[in-house]
Amino acid sequence: MRPWRFVVWFGVVSLLADFVYEGARSVTGPLLASLGASSLVVGVVTGAGEAAALGLRLVSGPLADRTRRFWGLAIAGYALTVVSVPLLGVAGVLWAACVLVIAERVGKAVRSPAKDTLLSHATAATGRGRGFAVHEAMDQVGAIVGPLLVAGVLALTGDDYAPALGVLALPGAAALGLLCWLRSRVPDPEAYEREAAPPTRQAAPSSRLPAAFWTYAAFTAATTTGFATFGVLSYHLVERHLLTAAWVPVLYAAAMAVDAVAALVTGWLYDRHGPRVLVALPVLTAVVAALAFTDTVALAAAGSLVWGAAMGIQESTLRATVADLVPSGRRATAYGLFAGVVGAASLAGGALTGGLYGYSIPVLITAVVVIQILALALLAATTAHRT
Repeated sequence: MRPWRFVVWFGVVSLLADFVYEGARSVTGPLLASLGASSLVVGVVTGAGEAAALGLRLVSGPLADRTRRFWGLAIAGYALTVVSVPLLGVAGVLWAACVLVIAERVGKAVRSPAKDTLLSHATAATGRGRGFAVHEAMDQVGAIVGPLLVAGVLALTGDDYAPALGVLALPGAAALGLLCWLRSRVPDPEAYEREAAPPTRQAAPSSRLPAAFWTYAAFTAATTTGFATFGVLSYHLVERHLLTAAWVPVLYAAAMAVDAVAALVTGWLYDRHGPRVLVALPVLTAVVAALAFTDTVALAAAGSLVWGAAMGIQESTLRATVADLVPSGRRATAYGLFAGVVGAASLAGGALTGGLYGYSIPVLITAVVVIQILALALLAATTAHRT
């Protein structure tokens, strides 16, 4: 299978998986609120979910490098996600829903370092930025359709979450089946990188990760700390009566469409200009806070769309940069460590935005802007290391 075909087929797997878990994430805030959660609980739970999705990669990343069982870990992680989501709709009590929200994210933690490493081998031949961007754009097709389906079922059933999340079991089963087929067709994706890389790059990698990698991880952690989860954004939209619960997934789907476009644009720019294009991420993160927490429907909706653009950069170009900073033999470990640092920032960011939301929105916006100024300084240090 040619490298681009592998990227596209893996993109279809991610499309189906995103259909499932992005459909669920689009209503996490209103779902938890319907079970009695406060804004702080929503912020902490969604932040903890992201922390689990990222922090547990400290284990799954080195495990993938040590065992080289990239396909097995990818399949196991996807399986946990597609089982957790339908159960979320019938949880019925707040604590069970919180556990399932976090369990779904644990599935992402199990699969992501292995999946990103598999994908990084093919993108060595296609171009890092373009390959990861196309994969992310395909992700977002599922991330658009899933929330729209959930919105439609909620509208038809009077905001009944059980059938709205239950229908997501079908694309989940399809994703697992396709992933197993892809494994049978391409059992050793690392061959793509061996063919694309010159012989001088085949030397055994150092046990130490490059200094630029750690500076880059610090930059990403800083910008993530000020990045609100969509759970907090959707909580604001529903609790302030700006949108009904059924319309929230529609807005989320629109944000995912913006995500796809942003991924493609920044991926193309990354292959030409390097990590300097990431300056857009702290700027967008600050704009999200300034717009999304207003009481004007148009501004709050615009803030959610900007949130989608920032997500597009996070999910594509950030990952491509890690692959360029770290040799192949240590890449899954690097993805795991990178995600662990960012996971701690996600938990802090969820608690920060959720807590400050209930205290003072102007203070929330000011705090986010200050954090993003620090992130820009760290990005400058990263580019200095590379040059």
